[in-house]
Amino acid sequence: MSSQKHANALARVHELVALYADPDASVADLLCDRYPDDALAYKVVGKDLESNDITYGRLRKESEKFAAALASLGVGPGERVATLMGKSTEYLVALMGIWRLGAVHVPIFTAFAPAGISFRLIRSQAKVVVCDESQQKKLLPGDDMPADGSWKVVTTANDGAGIPGSLRFSDLMAAHAPGRPAARLGGDAPIIQIYTSGTTGTPKGVLVPTKALAGFRAYAEFGLGLRADDLYWCAADPGWAYGLYFGILGSFTTGTPSLILTAQFDAETTFEVLARYKVTNFTAAPTIYRSMRTFEGTQPEITELRCASSAGEPLTPEVNLWAIDALGVAVHDHYGQTEAGMLMNNHHHPDLVAPLKPGSMGVPLPGWSALVLKEVEDVPAADGEYGRVAIELKDSPLAWFTGYIDDAQKSAEKFAGDGRWYLTGDAGRRDEDGYFHFSSRDDDVIIMAGYRIGPFEIESIIATHAAVSECAVIAVPDSTRGEVLECYVALRSGEKPTSELAKSIQDWVKTRYAAHAYPRQVHFVDALPKTPSGKVQRFILRQRRRDELITSATGTH
Repeated sequence: MSSQKHANALARVHELVALYADPDASVADLLCDRYPDDALAYKVVGKDLESNDITYGRLRKESEKFAAALASLGVGPGERVATLMGKSTEYLVALMGIWRLGAVHVPIFTAFAPAGISFRLIRSQAKVVVCDESQQKKLLPGDDMPADGSWKVVTTANDGAGIPGSLRFSDLMAAHAPGRPAARLGGDAPIIQIYTSGTTGTPKGVLVPTKALAGFRAYAEFGLGLRADDLYWCAADPGWAYGLYFGILGSFTTGTPSLILTAQFDAETTFEVLARYKVTNFTAAPTIYRSMRTFEGTQPEITELRCASSAGEPLTPEVNLWAIDALGVAVHDHYGQTEAGMLMNNHHHPDLVAPLKPGSMGVPLPGWSALVLKEVEDVPAADGEYGRVAIELKDSPLAWFTGYIDDAQKSAEKFAGDGRWYLTGDAGRRDEDGYFHFSSRDDDVIIMAGYRIGPFEIESIIATHAAVSECAVIAVPDSTRGEVLECYVALRSGEKPTSELAKSIQDWVKTRYAAHAYPRQVHFVDALPKTPSGKVQRFILRQRRRDELITSATGTH
C-alpha cells in the first residue's frame, strides 16, 4: 500500500473514531435513523428460501414500539436485556429497540443448554430475556435454571404457546405506538455485554461501548470491502461476537443491504441462497466453507459473488484450492477477537488489497498496530520468530477494551509492558513482508525435540489430503522428544479408515511440510469436538489422549 493510501485510510479511521466517540452519539441514529426510510436493511430469508424485506423506515417504527415496550417493563438506559433468539425480523427489531432505549444487549447463543443461559442471565443481571418459541422451555425452572430469576421473559411464541409467566412479543408490540425518541448516551456508553466462549475456563464478560463501532465499521469498509451496491451475507451466528459485530452491526454501520437466513445451515441451502439472491459479499467460518467443499450434490452456478471472507478460526489452504472454481473468488482470511473486533485481514478494499499468502491472516487493519513479542520477554521478536501476537495500544486508535467485567486477574493478564501492549493470547509470527501467520493459542504450541511447532501449520497440510475433511493436531507427551505430534482426522464421505491411509497422511506431511513434524499417530474420528461457534477444541483431544495413555500404562480401566 502506498504511503498516500495508508494516510487516507488512517484519516478515515480518525473520522470514524470521532463519529462514534461523540459525547452526544445516539446508537439508534447511527445504526438506523440516518438512512432513508425506503432503504433496504435486510432480506430475511425463511426456511422456504422466500424473503421478507425490512426497510430502515420499518425497522425504525417497529424498534420504537419495542423500546417503549421494554420501558413499560421497567427497563431503563444502561440496564441489560438478553436475547435467546435465532435470526429473524423480530430479532432485528429487538436489537434496535434495546439500543434505541439505551439499554445493553446480552447475546445468548441458541445452542446453549440451561446452565449456559442462566450463567449469562445471572452474571449480567438481565431484567428481560427475549426468546424464540423453540427456546423458551430452556427458561423453565430446573436444576440449572433458578425458579426465582429476576428477569421477565418475552417470547415470540404464537397465541397460547408461551411458558407460564411469559409475555408475548406480538402483544407488547400491539400495545405500544411508534415515536419514542432515541437515547443519546455518547461514545462511552455500553451497548453489548458479551461473554467469551469459555474454552479455557469460566466465560469472561466483555463490555462493548458505542465507540467500538468505529472499529466494526472500519473492518466492514476495509476488511470486507462493503459497498452500497452489495448484497451482504454474514453466515455467522449473532449469538457470538463475529456474527453480532459484523453480521449485524457491520451492515447497520454502513447501511449496506444485507441478508439473514432463518434456516439452519447446510451446504446445499448455502449454495442456493448465494445463487438465487445474487449475493455479492459473503463471509463465514472455515467450517462452512469446508462443508461446502465436500458437498456432493449439484451446485448452482455462483455468478455475482465479488468478495468472500473467513473468520473465527484460521483458514486452511485447501479451501482456496476449491473456492476459486466453485465460487469464482478466493476466500480472504481475517483475524479478530471478542475483546477487540477484527485486528488483521487480507483486505478487500481496493486501496488495501494485496496478494494472498496461504496460511496468513494478513496485515493489520488500519487503526491497529500489531507486533509479535518474544515468548518469555516483553520485547519485540524478530520477523520470522514465533512469539505472542500483541497490539501496540498507543498507535491503535480503534482500541476500546479495558478489561473483563469483575475479573481483575484475567484483565491484568491481557496487558504487558505496564499497559503498553494488549496480548491477544495467540501465538504466531510476522514474516519479512509484514504478513502475520497464526500458530496457535498459547497453550496449543507444541515443542518437540527443541522445535516449536504450531498445530495450525500442520493441520493446513493434512487438510489438503484428498481423503481428509477436517483434522486437528495435538501434542502428546513423549519420553524422548518431550512431545510428539498426533492428529485426529475426520474423513470425507466414502473414505475408509485404514492403516494404509494413516501412512499416506503421515507421508503427506513429511513431503509437504517437514520430515520431523509428521504425526506419529493418526486417529480417525467421525467428528472433531468444537465450541458452539465452530472452533475446534484441541484441549479436549489432548485430555482424551493423555487419559488413554495413562490407562494403557497402568492397566486401569
